[in-house]
Amino acid sequence: MIQPSTVRSIWQHQLVLRGAMFTGAFLATLLPLSASSAVASFKDSPKAVVDEAWQIVNREYVDGTFNRLDWQKTRMELLKRNYTNRQEAYIAIRSTLRKLGDPYTRFMDPQQFQSLNNQTSGEMSGVGIKLEANPQTKQLLVAEAIDNSPAFKAGIKAGDAIIAIDGKSTQNMTLDGAISLIRGEIGKSITLKIARSGKLPFDIPLTRAQIEVSSVFSEAKQEGKLKVGYIRLSEFSSHSAEQMEKAIKDLNRKQVNAYVLDMRGNPGGLLQASVEIARMWMDNGTIVKTVDRKGGNEDFRAVQGALTQLPMAVLVDGNSASASEILAGALKDNRRAQIVGAQTFGKALVQSVHSLSDGSGMAVTVAHYYTPNGTDIGHKGVTPDIKVNLNSMDQRNLSESPTLMGSKQDPQYQRAISVLQARR
Repeated sequence: MIQPSTVRSIWQHQLVLRGAMFTGAFLATLLPLSASSAVASFKDSPKAVVDEAWQIVNREYVDGTFNRLDWQKTRMELLKRNYTNRQEAYIAIRSTLRKLGDPYTRFMDPQQFQSLNNQTSGEMSGVGIKLEANPQTKQLLVAEAIDNSPAFKAGIKAGDAIIAIDGKSTQNMTLDGAISLIRGEIGKSITLKIARSGKLPFDIPLTRAQIEVSSVFSEAKQEGKLKVGYIRLSEFSSHSAEQMEKAIKDLNRKQVNAYVLDMRGNPGGLLQASVEIARMWMDNGTIVKTVDRKGGNEDFRAVQGALTQLPMAVLVDGNSASASEILAGALKDNRRAQIVGAQTFGKALVQSVHSLSDGSGMAVTVAHYYTPNGTDIGHKGVTPDIKVNLNSMDQRNLSESPTLMGSKQDPQYQRAISVLQARR
């Protein structure tokens, strides 16, 4: 889970690094020419990125013992080496970070860092379609064309099959492979060949654009006498809170009687997004407590701004992690909702994201978090109030056909409905 707005955090840390480099340049003017040249050479070398990474960990990492490493000696060893290119420097950084024993403190090359920025910003370059694979035929299908996207405006519809991308057949192509081909530079064109029932295959030319990715899906469902507001939250990006607010207000207008919030498979995201969303469901109480390496505490609380007081059930599973667990833990400990499903992942750490001078980046664990009752869920997860574990067949069906989530073929959802019906 990432510290309170990753985007803002990135810029703040860039300013710190630029300030540090400016200080070095200033001192260089007071040194002999040869020393000044050495400082300039160091700034432009791969070794400078190695030292930037070391400095960030030294300043912020949650474990002040650095997993019992002599961190100062580690720096000396890193700076003794000669790095002939960036890749050698990257290998050294990754090798050093592994010694901390923390999989969440990690180095990202420029491409990986850009991907993280895209994910947490809730935006990407593309044409605005969500893809799925037909479990029987393996054909790539359009699950949804995002509103106002190039694909939506061009008339692409859910259920359309994509049989070629820029002339390349999608037969035997993986979802990830298709997505990587469709994404690309904003303003660049791409042609999709579409197969649609009742029509001959046809080409649709599209121009890639910046797309706001929806992390919130919602609909009103009539379940017997109960009208349920079903909301699926897939991640916590910078747009998730505003999308959640819109969904709740829309379902309130539809006069639902209860809510099911589905966070199964949600890997987490921005801490601030989870706090803002929790406040939409809670009027009072603590949401989460964080503790840094100096023992500094920060409590995040509800602020009398709940959008609904209706009964609520929350769906979680073993892939609900980080920010998902913060929200589930807050709603459980404050008795705002019944948690239904399987034990969650168990990630109780907060990361801060930093950019480095060459376009690469780092995520560094800076704090540990606890649920409102003081529970440490690290490596344990949030325990549901009502445990419902899926069998292998149900897991496969929901994985291969996500449209079955929140349906009569979804045992966890059906249990949540029975819980809500019992409260009426």
